[in-house]
Amino acid sequence: QVHLVESGGGLVQAGDSLRLSCAASGRSFSNYAMYWFRQAPGKEREFVASISRSAIATYYIESVKGRFTISRDNNKNTVYLQMNSLKPEDTAVYYCAGKRGADGGLQDSYDNWGQGTQVTVSS
Repeated sequence: QVHLVESGGGLVQAGDSLRLSCAASGRSFSNYAMYWFRQAPGKEREFVASISRSAIATYYIESVKGRFTISRDNNKNTVYLQMNSLKPEDTAVYYCAGKRGADGGLQDSYDNWGQGTQVTVSS
């Protein structure tokens, strides 16, 4: 089991950048595919991006392709989400999640969730 803690959210203007981090405790981080989700007010939580255990494969929701980049550092037990050219519609609470043994594809359930970090993009 890993415990996940997100950080890096904040209030920015449209066009700005943010980098979210998700730090994992435990010694098995490299065994987990990692995911970023987000939930805007009044909307369901949606998948944003994911990365395989070895970082060979990454996946993105269409609306963030070319603007967001997911990466991971298994030596630091951390997954990142670099968000560029932010738009007001990116405003949401961003959550990281982990799935042991997965390859980065969407799952029916996830083993671990962080508490979330708020990202607010003003126009």
